[in-house]
Amino acid sequence: MSDLPRKAVTRTAKLAALPLGFAGRATWGLGKRIGGRSAELVARELQQRTAEQLFKVLGELKGGAMKFGQALSVFESALPEEVAGPYRAALTKLQEAAPPMPTRTVHAVLEERIGADWRELFLEFEEKPAAAASIGQVHRAVWHDGREVAVKVQYPGAGEALLSDLTQLSRFARLLGPLIPGMDIKPLIAELRDRVSEELDYELEARAQREHAAEFAGDADVVVPDVVHQCDQVLVTEWIDGIPLSEVINDGTPEQRDRAGQLLTRFLFSGPARTGLLHADPHPGNFRLLPPQKPTGEWRLGVLDFGTVDRLPGGLPRTIGESLRMTLEGEAEAVYELLCGEGFVKESIDLDPDAVLDYLLPIIEPAQADEFTFSRSWMRGQAARIADPRSPAHQLGKRLNLPPSYLLIHRVTLSTIGVLCQLDATVRMRDELEEWMPGFLADATPAAEPQAVEEA
Repeated sequence: MSDLPRKAVTRTAKLAALPLGFAGRATWGLGKRIGGRSAELVARELQQRTAEQLFKVLGELKGGAMKFGQALSVFESALPEEVAGPYRAALTKLQEAAPPMPTRTVHAVLEERIGADWRELFLEFEEKPAAAASIGQVHRAVWHDGREVAVKVQYPGAGEALLSDLTQLSRFARLLGPLIPGMDIKPLIAELRDRVSEELDYELEARAQREHAAEFAGDADVVVPDVVHQCDQVLVTEWIDGIPLSEVINDGTPEQRDRAGQLLTRFLFSGPARTGLLHADPHPGNFRLLPPQKPTGEWRLGVLDFGTVDRLPGGLPRTIGESLRMTLEGEAEAVYELLCGEGFVKESIDLDPDAVLDYLLPIIEPAQADEFTFSRSWMRGQAARIADPRSPAHQLGKRLNLPPSYLLIHRVTLSTIGVLCQLDATVRMRDELEEWMPGFLADATPAAEPQAVEEA
């Protein structure tokens, strides 16, 4: 598979085969159970086979299928350890690579978008892509002024493929639910679909990246490559080397894991405060761990791909920081009143404030201690608590509401926590909240009116 299939019928046929495969394996599993194997063993094998087929298809198709797979990839921490291995292997492939476009297609796009003399802009241009992702692939090159650059070329037909894939996936989202316990798949697909247009707009991406690059220029902790050139379907940025976060997850030292986790947390909370933008695609393929510049220096975090951002002119909403602080202080009534005012509890719903506090406290455990070690076992415990229909947490969670303006913030936060659990990182999250989260520290400033969250 070397090119992005542009005919909707081709892609739809591949995706439509997935539910049939799920059904076939369920029948196979029933036969195994009749043959005497335990339900638990059969269920585990079914889950493994389903994962392998699902992510193989998603990776081959690129487009919206791969984008969905990448979004799922950060949640593998929630899976039972005995089935996480096959998921991990399949998902890691989605984070870093996909089948490349033929060279002739790349040349055609560059000629159409930059001009027939596009090669004159480069001293060198590597034909083999350095990375290939959901809607475009990256080539390493040397710009005419001698700078090493990354040239991102969008797949022809990417927009059509994105919409077609996500529409098809939404039709059988219910069947995908058991893959990630405690996660509602359908809103994730809907949110990805809503952001297709900005994901495809390299001008918007260039603007967001330039703003980050300017703000973080010279920063000791975070490196954002600047934009060198941008036109329709082509984006040229400075090249940065480093260790992909997926490699740190697999083989990193404890020092690298902790440093990557701390910097990822810092970027999550400091980015909106410093730029008014939230980087909204936090899967490991979009980050690099860069070596120290000096012998006595520390590792830095390189941040890539600003195709999806949330625009937050005032930074993260003050309500989040205030509710976190009051929850940690045990102020059940005040937290409940704040959540009601922001629409997290609908007017028609009446909940026990103490029960809401009990629901929230385990989730925000990382903010309670001076430092917290994120782990897959902690993530699995949270997922099991919320996913188990018999648990009070599950029953209460079903009655809470997530206002649309908080959807992307919620997903980015959950995704980042998923990566921290993959890293097994020990992080001083409270330090970052105190430094960057509006409202987390009590101050003399009176509580502001609920802050509007501007949709991108």
